[in-house]
Amino acid sequence: MQLNTSGIIGQSTTLAEVFKVLAKVAPTDSTVLVTGESGTGKELLVRALHANSQRADKPFVPINCGAIPKELLESELFGHEKGAFTHAIRSRPGRFELADGGTIFLDEIGEMDLSLQVKILRVLQEKEIERVGGTGCKKVDVRIVAATNRDLEAEVAAGHFREDLYYRLNVIPLHLPPLRERGHDVLLLARHFLHHFCTKKARAPLLLDETTRRILAAYAWPGNVRELENFMERLSILVDGNVVHMDDLPSKILDNVGDVNSLPPVDEEDGSDSISVAEAAGKHAEMEMTPSRVEPVDHATAEHPSLSAVAQVARTPAVTQNGEFLWPELKVLEALGLNLKDFLDAVENRLIDEALSKADGVKNQAAEYLGIKRTTLIEKLKKRDL
Repeated sequence: MQLNTSGIIGQSTTLAEVFKVLAKVAPTDSTVLVTGESGTGKELLVRALHANSQRADKPFVPINCGAIPKELLESELFGHEKGAFTHAIRSRPGRFELADGGTIFLDEIGEMDLSLQVKILRVLQEKEIERVGGTGCKKVDVRIVAATNRDLEAEVAAGHFREDLYYRLNVIPLHLPPLRERGHDVLLLARHFLHHFCTKKARAPLLLDETTRRILAAYAWPGNVRELENFMERLSILVDGNVVHMDDLPSKILDNVGDVNSLPPVDEEDGSDSISVAEAAGKHAEMEMTPSRVEPVDHATAEHPSLSAVAQVARTPAVTQNGEFLWPELKVLEALGLNLKDFLDAVENRLIDEALSKADGVKNQAAEYLGIKRTTLIEKLKKRDL
């Protein structure tokens, strides 16, 4: 089934790992705790979680626990009865009741007062709430998803967050990586936002020149996706021509990246044919691998696996003279002193090297031979420091 990601854009391996977990946990009713720096898009991820759940046709009710005064938050969450406090002129349901059957999203739960944390813990345990000023409890069927940009383990140690609530919330942890760890997702997002704002303002599309792309890719983006989006809107207003040059960038960004001439080149696909990480995560490719026949090595080498053992895997043929495929056996790993990961890495490296050789180093062609996207090939090469 295609994963619905609520518009999250990216191809990085770090984001793909998040979506692998999302695809597994979304159909369940398990409580999820989403962590990540401010501006990384935690609410979008939670909306994607709801959209792929069995509750997708039921309410999704978000509430920012840090934006509502603690005196009012209890009423917002659980509702109140008429006369419960001054100005309570009529009974009013809270967010938990409004979310009945669906998902409630407790954003910035690390900001919640300790007295309210006890009541959230009760909802998790008993699946019931009590309105402010009420005399009875009401059952609610909600999936609770929480998010925070704080280190809740540190908050627990400091006495600012209940330990029992933390473990109740942290059934399935989902960490959203900061933009600086998402590689060329920066440029994919930059193009997306730039196109969006140029279209919205009815102006000609803006392009990023090569130097600008290198700078944007190197910048740390402390405000993450939110900062990038706001900056692209600024460019869509202030840039006069049709191309964004280095001179159009503020000193804050230029000072952060240092010597522009020393920045590495940006090796990435044109944004026009990019796909979202949802498409990458939703397509579980079935890969047929043909391992190599490996001759045993001496026991000294087997006891101390080295690069030579991995190299031997890559050198040996995968088929016999009559064309028969040779599948590996456990004794092969034992003889070489390799674990499964090292063996699979060696086979993958061999196929990548063969594809690059056959394509004369052209990555687009090599990726086609391997049946993967060029960006996937580039990620694999980066892991090998090539």
